[in-house]
Parts: sequence; structure tokens; C-alpha cells
Amino acid sequence: MAVDQDWTAVYPAATPFRHASVPLPIRMGYPVKSGVPPEKKGNLELIKIPNFLHLTPEAIKKHCDAFKPFCTEWPAALDTDAKCDELFPIKVESKNYVSAGASVRNPSSRIVHLRVKLSSLNLDEHAHKKMVKLVGERYCKETDILTITTDNCPLRQQNYDYSVYLLTALYHESWKTEAWEADKTVADMEEYSWEDSPSQQNVLDMLSRMQEAGQADGKKLLDRPEVQEYRGSVIKLKNEGESEETMTQYKEAVRKLLNV
Repeated sequence: MAVDQDWTAVYPAATPFRHASVPLPIRMGYPVKSGVPPEKKGNLELIKIPNFLHLTPEAIKKHCDAFKPFCTEWPAALDTDAKCDELFPIKVESKNYVSAGASVRNPSSRIVHLRVKLSSLNLDEHAHKKMVKLVGERYCKETDILTITTDNCPLRQQNYDYSVYLLTALYHESWKTEAWEADKTVADMEEYSWEDSPSQQNVLDMLSRMQEAGQADGKKLLDRPEVQEYRGSVIKLKNEGESEETMTQYKEAVRKLLNV
């Protein structure tokens, strides 16, 4: 074979190793009698394994040039990651594996990870809380990301379809209001609610007594910065429990509220 021959014509696709077509002194195998590995001619070790002689830089360049007529330019409106996240909130992740073995297929390539921010879904307060309750540990509160991982089906496309089905089912189920949900009390709530709570009423009563007659506007009193800081400290203390940080924050908020 000529050295200057078009290599992409010799190996246009994945093909077993052919010693007469490769002008390289390739050796592979167990050295015999402490010598060198066997040469390429009649070498079964080179034939058994998959090779990437069809994926040379020149071959990849030809493939890309063939795809270019079917490609379009990247939309100019999607110039930032924030815009991409806003218009395309659902992200699907899968992996392709390259390995030398008896089969080019890898069982882990069928796994699909679907991620979406709950804030990008059309959910009200009830639907959001129910969605978080349904998905459990699959939801990360710090990043507001729901991750659905599917690997039960043998094919990647099947797992992708299943993950989309699960997201659709969770969305519609979270919007449903069952009859027993009307019987929930304050003690059954997943998170502490400041609105209409005894703490809010106590603060409002205390500040009203401290104000002069005719100046006790409940809404204005609750909108004061020290009241909002106290509100945040109480919510954090109730939801996260007692710790050095929450207790310190609560103490400082009380001192500012009482002006002491």
C-alpha cells in the first residue's frame, strides 16, 4: 500500500485489522522467549480487538464537512446560560462509553438523568409542596433541582421516555387536591408558616401596644425591617431546628425588635 494513499478510503468504516492495509510496524501479543511481541502479519490479537483506524482526524473532518449543510447557526438570542435555562429548563444527561472488549455496548450507557428546576414549572404553593413530598430525596432544596434517574429499561430511548412520563405524571399528580388534604392542621404542615401564626399575632399585639393611639397600622407594623428580620429568624428556627446559628440569629432579631 502506498504511503500517500487516502487513508479514509482504506478504512471508511469500522473494520477488523488488516495487516496488509496498515503501513506501520505494529506488534501485539505476549513476547515469545523474552523477545518482542509478534508482528502484525497473521496476528490474531490485533484482529480480536476493536480499533479506531476509521476515526483519524482526516476522517472526522470529512464527517463534519458532510454534516455542515444540515446544520444551522446557533440562535443569537441564546447568548447566555440564563436564557438557555429559561427557555430550555429540562436537561437530559446520558453517557457513551468507549472501550476495548468483546462488545461495543456498555450496560451503563442506557442510564438517563433528567434534571429540571421546580421554579421553572407552573406550580402554585400547594403543588410545589406536594411535588417535593412525592419526589423525596430526588429534590435538592439548595439548588432547586429535581433529578429523575431511570435505568430499568434495556435501551436508552426507553429510559428517556420513561423519565419524561414520570415527570409528566408527577406534575399532574401534584396539582390534584385529595379530599383528605382539607383535614390538614397546622401541625401537619411540612414547613412552618408565619402568616396567621401565634408568633405573628403576638408581635402585632406587642407593637400595637407600643404605638400611640391612631398609629397602629397592622400592615405597616409587619413590614418594618426589624419585624421581617424576626420573621425570618423564627421561620429558620422552626424549620431547621435549634442550633448555635439559628439561636444566635433569633436572639439578635429579638433584641432589635424590642430595641434593647
